[in-house]
Amino acid sequence: MEKQLAGRVALITGAGQGIGRAIALRFAQEGARVVVIDIAEDCAQAVAAEINAAGGTALAVGCDVTKRDQVASAVTKSLEAYGQIDILCNNAGITQDARLVKMTEEQFDSVIDVNLKGVFNLTQAVAPHMIDRGYGRIISTSSIVGLYGNFGQTNYVATKAGVNGMTRVWARELGPKGITANAIAPGFIATDMVKTVPQEILDKFTNMTPVRRLGQPEDIANAYAFLASEAASFINGAVLSVDGGLVM
Repeated sequence: MEKQLAGRVALITGAGQGIGRAIALRFAQEGARVVVIDIAEDCAQAVAAEINAAGGTALAVGCDVTKRDQVASAVTKSLEAYGQIDILCNNAGITQDARLVKMTEEQFDSVIDVNLKGVFNLTQAVAPHMIDRGYGRIISTSSIVGLYGNFGQTNYVATKAGVNGMTRVWARELGPKGITANAIAPGFIATDMVKTVPQEILDKFTNMTPVRRLGQPEDIANAYAFLASEAASFINGAVLSVDGGLVM
């Protein structure tokens, strides 16, 4: 059976752990050459080593997505290694939660810088190469909270709503160039960050979700693999909820 991403090169940010790691592993299984990008270069190296040991092809690059010089360097290293960039997965993100009246300017700015400007930085750096080749897939990690809001997350929700908006703009601007832009809005996913939440809260999340379980990082990776494939070539400007039916 032919691998659906054979011959493709994918850049994945925040790929050193959690959802990003699952996306990197899945893309490698589907035949893509993967650039594992993370601010924690040791984590990126570990994921790339895991992919290479399994017979895939991966390169690790340490990069702070808020630093445009580091982003430019990461793109240059990717092109030097593989000669092309077909898929960009904007997955890097952070949280700094607080109620509106308690949130500091630093908390607000740090989340905006990573989750919103970081997505802009990578996409702006990669888009010209995709335009030159007449092909590309841009997929960004949003969140269900970007659709309905969430208590104590003014900054995070603003970034995810912003990602949804930017995705639709890019779908219009880049669609004629052979490039699609879509976003994925995960529900409650059992990442290491979520596992630190008290069990009673996890139970609440589970009960809120119609399929009665938390999502796994692999559930999000499956959606990413689909949107990156030729099977999704007519999907553009979509925000796909992968949440077990939580938001309907």
